[in-house]
Amino acid sequence: MGDFDRLQQRLLLATTIAAAVAVPIACFACGWTVGMSLLIGAFAGLLYLWLLSRSVARLGDASRSLSKVQLLVPVVLVLASARIPQIQLVPALVGFLLYKPALLIQFALDR
Repeated sequence: MGDFDRLQQRLLLATTIAAAVAVPIACFACGWTVGMSLLIGAFAGLLYLWLLSRSVARLGDASRSLSKVQLLVPVVLVLASARIPQIQLVPALVGFLLYKPALLIQFALDR
């Protein structure tokens, strides 16, 4: 289980670094509202990745299927952007998807 824990930590760190780079650029280029929406989306992406990895870690112990709890994160993000006018949907979704480059980088590094 040590390899999985290290992979999980690297993915969370890479996602955090991607957000730390993207949010200031978005704030400077597009404004404060876009930057904060991107940050909220990035936090949602980190939560999604953490919940997904926790669900994967439980596979084999007592469960044979993945939990669906992590699927609530993007739903709540979209609902929040619909209800709260300060959160813009597209930057929030881009922030949510910042975990994807981290996955691609880890895949490339592990080859």
